[in-house]
Amino acid sequence: MSPRVLARAARVKGLELVALTDHNSALNAPAWLDCARAEGIVPLFGMELTTAEEVHVLCIFSDPDSALEFGRYLKGQLLPLPYNAETLGDQVVVDKDENVLDMPDYYLGSSLLLGYDEVCLTASERGALVIPAHIDRPMFGVISQLGFLPEGPYSAVELIRAPIGDSAKGYTAITGSDAHYPENIGRRPFALTLDAGWKLPNGLARLDFIKSALITGQAMPQYQL
Repeated sequence: MSPRVLARAARVKGLELVALTDHNSALNAPAWLDCARAEGIVPLFGMELTTAEEVHVLCIFSDPDSALEFGRYLKGQLLPLPYNAETLGDQVVVDKDENVLDMPDYYLGSSLLLGYDEVCLTASERGALVIPAHIDRPMFGVISQLGFLPEGPYSAVELIRAPIGDSAKGYTAITGSDAHYPENIGRRPFALTLDAGWKLPNGLARLDFIKSALITGQAMPQYQL
């Protein structure tokens, strides 16, 4: 699941706009920028955060520097649990050619010290798209952990199945791959109708265009039934 593998698989699947969201980290954002450009993919940069209540929240930026800056702040809010590579596998930061640059010795899969509301608000204030992840899953979704979906500064909510009743609470529902293995890349994609000019000359995306399209419901998800 290196950035290079992600970019190549995304191109093969015909995807155009793809976000790399490692758990509680944006350290692979620079490599993702290079790999996405090489494959003609428009990259987004973010992370899948784990709140103090063990709720997963996607926080997505349009450029690697903003994601890295937010990641530096979050590192101080991450529980300092030691990382055991023999038990959990390698946890690496790589370059575009998959050379290992760093192996953090703290566990990136642990919970932050920040609660759900604070994570969502802080990310929104820093300009991120805030998307509660897989809210209909029995683990690590906001409904399973809190019992309900609070109001928040969301651009959308992520589902893996078609909504039942008003489970999305009026927010735009999207789907995503949540890919942890290469074969999962591109499953449950969604189409997004964007105004002309959403793609910048440098190959990056206008996040305000994406946010506007999401909030106004210009998305067509593909649910897992």
